[in-house]
Amino acid sequence: MKPRLAFVALALAVATRLAGQTSPPQFDSTQLAAVVEYLRTQVDSAFPGAVIAVGNHSHIVLLAAVGHYGVDDPRPITTETVFDLASLTKVIGLTTACILLVDQKKLDLDAPVQRYLPEFTGKGKESVTIRHLLTHSSGLPAWRPLFRETATREAALALVDTTPLDTVPGARYLYSDLGAIVLTQVVERITRTRIDQYLDTAVFKPMGMTTTRYLPPAEWRDRIAPTEMDTAFRHRMIRGEVHDENTGRLGGISGHAGLFSTGPDLAKFAMWMLRSDGVGQSRATTGGDGPPAPARPCPTLPVVQEFTTRQDLPPGSSRALGWDTPSENSSAGTKMLAHAFGHTGFTGTSIWLDPDRDLFIILLTNRVHPTRANTKIREVRPHVADLVVDALTDQRP
Repeated sequence: MKPRLAFVALALAVATRLAGQTSPPQFDSTQLAAVVEYLRTQVDSAFPGAVIAVGNHSHIVLLAAVGHYGVDDPRPITTETVFDLASLTKVIGLTTACILLVDQKKLDLDAPVQRYLPEFTGKGKESVTIRHLLTHSSGLPAWRPLFRETATREAALALVDTTPLDTVPGARYLYSDLGAIVLTQVVERITRTRIDQYLDTAVFKPMGMTTTRYLPPAEWRDRIAPTEMDTAFRHRMIRGEVHDENTGRLGGISGHAGLFSTGPDLAKFAMWMLRSDGVGQSRATTGGDGPPAPARPCPTLPVVQEFTTRQDLPPGSSRALGWDTPSENSSAGTKMLAHAFGHTGFTGTSIWLDPDRDLFIILLTNRVHPTRANTKIREVRPHVADLVVDALTDQRP
């Protein structure tokens, strides 16, 4: 047996031994190995390197790395390689913070944003709610070049807060980084701390996510996958600092981008998310205004399920709260079930969770290296998702 196929078989065997109260999804080992082989065919075509993690609420069934770091770094990618998550930050970080704050009754989904952030001013903005921000239906524009328009974090935030609405709140879906930047400020006002510090204390440390953070230290640099040659803002190859230019202007810390992580760490998050969504075990609950449980965050089931359920705001939108749900031509592929939820990141990252199948799929790549012009990841993501589902021998429910 080839060493790479042996690794897949070993991962499956370990997963079987670690099975807990409920049986994990069962996979055909040959088909699961074929997922890794497919990714290997995409090296130096869709991306330089990639890590895939597949599992259920209690353990990982597949963890594999393919390819190399980049055009000037032939070292092989490993399962401990750190990737710039890009917009996965919106769900791993910002949305999770909102789940905890809603559960603690510190954040009201249907309250106007101005209740928490009075600086959010302009015509019609009094009608924008937290739910609008989370469903990308606030009416805010998608983006603006803050890194060119401003010179400081404070100036950038002030410009975002006073940016006029393009449409009436709730009337149109438009994926908006600006909305996520506004929501970041809301979280920081409520918690009275920077979002990176809040997430580290309330989410990452309790979950044991030791390689998930903003502003990775210099000693991590050699294990971080490089992203792009920045010709617009910093004029250097980006490695170990956030790829997103606007987050760079914001000091590397924002709710819309900026997190770095690894496959194993995101697998811990995915397992927690599946358990929090009611999969696999009875769940403790929290209430009132107290902090999250010290062992790990433990929000109540109705709150989590509201965040992972399609909101139909505006009608026809695929968005849940923060999360996306499967739709035609989405990165989820064609075989995820109705209650699945997930997200993508511009640098080539994605996560999908299917609670009805007790399944998660994480794909981390640096597809923007050396240039964002390479968009082949759009075909890779859904194909990987379909291959993983095809590898299931138990097509639950």
